[in-house]
Amino acid sequence: MKKTTIALSIALLAGCSQTSQDTIYLTAADDQVAFEQNSDGLWVAEQYFDKGQYNLSITGKNATCGDTYALAELSRAKFNTPMAVDNCAEQSDVPLRIYKANTYQFELDAQNQQLTVKVKPKQKTNFADTCPVATDALTTIDVAQTFTDGTRVRDALSGQEVTVENGKVVMQAAVNSQGLLLLEEAKEYQDATFSWDNATVYFVMTDRFYNGNPGNDNSYGRTQDGEQEIGTFHGGDLAGLTKKLDYIESLGVNAIWITSPLEQIHGWVGGGNNGDFKHYGYHGYYHQDWTKLDANMGTEDELREFVDTAHQKGIRIVWDVVMNHTGYATLADMQEFGFGKLYLDDQEAKEILGEKWTDWTPKSGQSWHSFNDYIKYNEAEAWDKWWGTDWLRTDIGNYDAPGYNDITMSLNFLPDLKTESEKKTGLPNFYVNKDTNATDVQRTPREHLITWLSDWVREYGIDGFRIDTAKHVEMEAWQELKDSTTEALAEWKQNNPEKALDDLPFWMTGEVWAHGVIKSDYFNNGFDSIINFEFQTDVAPKALDCFAKLDQDFNRYAKAINSDDSFNVLSYLSSHDTALFWASRSKSFDDQHKAANALMMSPGAVQIYYGDEIARDFGPTGSDTHQGTRSPMPWDQIEGERAVLLEHWQALGDFRKRHPAVAKGQHITRNQSGYYAFERQYEDDKVLVVYTGN
Repeated sequence: MKKTTIALSIALLAGCSQTSQDTIYLTAADDQVAFEQNSDGLWVAEQYFDKGQYNLSITGKNATCGDTYALAELSRAKFNTPMAVDNCAEQSDVPLRIYKANTYQFELDAQNQQLTVKVKPKQKTNFADTCPVATDALTTIDVAQTFTDGTRVRDALSGQEVTVENGKVVMQAAVNSQGLLLLEEAKEYQDATFSWDNATVYFVMTDRFYNGNPGNDNSYGRTQDGEQEIGTFHGGDLAGLTKKLDYIESLGVNAIWITSPLEQIHGWVGGGNNGDFKHYGYHGYYHQDWTKLDANMGTEDELREFVDTAHQKGIRIVWDVVMNHTGYATLADMQEFGFGKLYLDDQEAKEILGEKWTDWTPKSGQSWHSFNDYIKYNEAEAWDKWWGTDWLRTDIGNYDAPGYNDITMSLNFLPDLKTESEKKTGLPNFYVNKDTNATDVQRTPREHLITWLSDWVREYGIDGFRIDTAKHVEMEAWQELKDSTTEALAEWKQNNPEKALDDLPFWMTGEVWAHGVIKSDYFNNGFDSIINFEFQTDVAPKALDCFAKLDQDFNRYAKAINSDDSFNVLSYLSSHDTALFWASRSKSFDDQHKAANALMMSPGAVQIYYGDEIARDFGPTGSDTHQGTRSPMPWDQIEGERAVLLEHWQALGDFRKRHPAVAKGQHITRNQSGYYAFERQYEDDKVLVVYTGN
């Protein structure tokens, strides 16, 4: 039992004696705090207590009858309940049990001889209706709880430096900061030690980013459509990523997530609901061979150069991974690999489809979907030459039909891989007619896929995977993938000590539609992180109105994420499957600055979608609204307001990169009059973020 003395010196109006003292003191351990009488005539004391049991002593200056208190009716103090006290006890005795460390408030009603104990109410500035308003005047900021007097403090956005005097600094937010000051000690910093918990991930759709090798633009006979090029390959490749690594590094990025560079279906299908464009697998989600790079992405030498160069810059590589489905059947692949059947004989096929079937284009009254009219999908023997029934379920030939649950359903009519199957099988049947690195051994489909994916990690040192459509594959498959890739990465690091950045294990994040900041069962099955869908729709838009309105969400994120080493999320503003924030939410470049502030100051890991940093415009979309989110990176438009926006993102990224407290720290709101502020603190790193209004 801990003994804490609270000494009260008070003008007593009841009891067996009276005193005439006008000062009240709270003494706990070695600290003595002066009490104040509030407007209700109550004497209020405050004291911080850790969890535990205490026996308080409440006495006045003389510790005699009239100012010596004990509980009159209870054996132990209750919270939030006026308790009768005897002020003429021989010995003060107020037992108290603290269940949660906090600051507690003691209210003594001397007139009615009652004592109330409660948690000190949090003093919140209500920004729901009122937000800090920027002025031309400098802002006086109380930094006493973050920086000591004499400390030189710098605003990371403007570069201005001042010295703390009497616990305060006087500063003004930079013009393009949207009222934000990022205060840090003015000194030289090394980049913080990397962990996936404070990752800044740059998500790039490789084909739409930068064309580093035009020689691979039309691999496998792929062509443009001569129109809006909504679903065709645009030329971005691994060589282009390597050439733009300096740009990516300038954003403070320490991990790159790229769309899958593995071999996709060679041909096209009809795009959108209306078949109004030619749709290739430029995005990396129509896999055909998990052991080969897609020729449009580049060579294995170019892959190695990209990974090694990124690692030299301290940037990790994350691949998009698909294990739920394959790509569609196309005319190009049917002709090249000898599977499927047409309603046309050889001569008719040559006349209608052309010498190369993939060169067919819609005629009057047709759409890009109309190629299906020539294919005889019910010819079982012909379609068994494709994947084989041990591999897929699909509405073709005599394959098992798709089911109705998450595991067996067909997403967008894509052939569903039987990852749950325990039946051993060799390679897909059509692999006998294609160039592949796959070894023809007997494994389950899941074992084949995990082996193929792990081999890329073992050979090139890929640091992590982003899992596509995670809920459509059984949980145990993800744990098996994580175990296999963790072993593979450790082996690569052992074999390449001069290239290894650290000894961190393999990392996995995943797409689970509508998942928010909650620790689901995925974290017990191989995942280190899950993409946070709520940030784009429910949190970031608040910043467009008032940055201070993010406080409740920031506090919630920090408490959930940073109190659990095995839990994290990946928050984002824009993505290829939802929306571009610039096109759907931001109404101006000012708004995009505000959105950047929201994302880059968010606890946990964050993802920048390529072009968010320069307000990349929504592109042609046809009858598929997602296609517009995948527009080409406009390198020739980074000037004027876009260049200013880019500089802002770069400053935010640098600040986040050198301060682990931003992502991993405790979030402490500093309520102030006239501005909003919070401190982030992690180990010996701490920063103060101040918002003075737009």
